[in-house]
Amino acid sequence: MRIDIKRYLDENNLSIYEVSKESGYGYTTLHKAFNKHQTSSTSMNLRDLDALAQTQHRQMWKILKELEEHYLE
Repeated sequence: MRIDIKRYLDENNLSIYEVSKESGYGYTTLHKAFNKHQTSSTSMNLRDLDALAQTQHRQMWKILKELEEHYLE
């Protein structure tokens, strides 16, 4: 499962810097995660979902549902 996280960030007016600042996760960690080549065995992990959820004050499952419904490649 490949997720177009860059499009998600763009369409939600987010940057990796904003997500790292709001969530408390390191910029370098998230930058590597959001820019890595995804395979069927390495998609997004819980830390990445948690960072997006914290930044937007939403629940992780809602973020995941949105990603699965609109941002799968």
